[in-house]
Amino acid sequence: MSPLDLVVAVPLCCMVAALMLGRAARWLILLAAPLMAGLALWLALLPPDAAYLVGQWELPLGILLRADGVARLMILTTALVIGAVGLHALAEPPEKPGHAAQAETFWPLVYLLWAGANAGFLTTDLFNLYVTLEMVSLAAVALAAMGSLAAALRYFMIALLGSLAYLLGVALIVARYDTVDVTLLAQLAEPDLATLMALGLMTAGLLIKAALFPMHGWLPPAHAAAPAPASALLSAIAVKLGFVILVRLWFEAFPAITGPAALQVLGGLGAAAVLYGSVQAMRQDRLKALVAYSTVAQVGYLFLAFPLVAGAIDPGDAWAGMTLQAVAHMLAKAAMFLAAGLMLKAAAGDRIADLGGLAQAMPLTVTAFGLAAVSLMGLPPSGGFTAKFLLLTAAIEQGAYLYAGVLILGGLLAAVYLFGALAACFAPATTPRAPVTSGLRTAAPLALAGLAIVMGFGGTALVELSAIAAPWAEPAAILPEPAP
Repeated sequence: MSPLDLVVAVPLCCMVAALMLGRAARWLILLAAPLMAGLALWLALLPPDAAYLVGQWELPLGILLRADGVARLMILTTALVIGAVGLHALAEPPEKPGHAAQAETFWPLVYLLWAGANAGFLTTDLFNLYVTLEMVSLAAVALAAMGSLAAALRYFMIALLGSLAYLLGVALIVARYDTVDVTLLAQLAEPDLATLMALGLMTAGLLIKAALFPMHGWLPPAHAAAPAPASALLSAIAVKLGFVILVRLWFEAFPAITGPAALQVLGGLGAAAVLYGSVQAMRQDRLKALVAYSTVAQVGYLFLAFPLVAGAIDPGDAWAGMTLQAVAHMLAKAAMFLAAGLMLKAAAGDRIADLGGLAQAMPLTVTAFGLAAVSLMGLPPSGGFTAKFLLLTAAIEQGAYLYAGVLILGGLLAAVYLFGALAACFAPATTPRAPVTSGLRTAAPLALAGLAIVMGFGGTALVELSAIAAPWAEPAAILPEPAP
């Protein structure tokens, strides 16, 4: 078997095993985390033309799994994030009687989310992408319900609307072209009414999934109310799949149809998201709500990059900046949610004003929060700095000074609300602190935040990795013979 199918099959097998093992399923992460990290690293080191046709079917009936640079980076980062979050959750004891049953449910959902995300990052089949969206959405809604049933129900209804819009678009594409494979659509697609309607419907559905402003309303309540490990997974992974599929549609399947005006609309929404999310984060007095609105802002950078990629003579820097922004956000935001969960338990409250004295009581956890904040603000030498610097360079080279201004202003606004939260940790404690400390629970956010910083030292290698099989580099991926 190839690592392209193993990174999907292994977490699916772990999901089944977790359902059968019951309470003992929590220990499965000790096997799954290193195994998936090894498979993801193997995948990242494959030749540039690595691809795999599932089963005996040729295109257009077959399903192509293709390991381009985006897929390699996202799958490797997903393995690191879920591995760290899983180890953090493994060390977290249930505090109430009902929490034991909730923890038992948590593990199959993690593996379902893992399998769906990996499959979505690899596949080029639009209907198969719908299946992966539903896998991730099902797991994400159930994870959100662990914190708030009302927020999860709202998430479910909005996610269902997004899924239906996307599926209707796929149906129009099938009727028009008799194929749903991205690599074939790139050669066949024409700017007629059916194709434009299909692309519009799929884009709208995916923007809901990615929580881009103004379709972000489900995200803050769902992410803020969920337990810290669930919030970390929702923010780091669940919203990224919609973004990656949009990249496939706009830059690979329909590049001749997505004109400059449409790209500017996405860029404008991304810029608005950066500003709106940042201002809303500044207004929050609860820590997890602040971190959740920060996700709204950080997602905006991903879509602000769309017109910069399309408008560049050499799109390599903008493409790398967009991809590395997604990776840096996954690492930093997962670290921040895990650290915030520990800080709020120690503070016995959820308000920023309750955080006084935590810098002295639990310095490693506050350090993890601070390192994650450095990456989200885009300060050197972090991965967030590398990503935003590449996007800023592309914006200035193209004369897109509005986007350049948003990139700079977004970093300043992030500094305001994140430094505000950090400053509260150094304030004197109003009550004695009982720090939440344990090896894995403290190490997990610290490791993820450290990786977000270390990313900045691997900029050249990561840029080269992101460019593997990029849309402008070579024609579509080399199609392999069907697997025997």
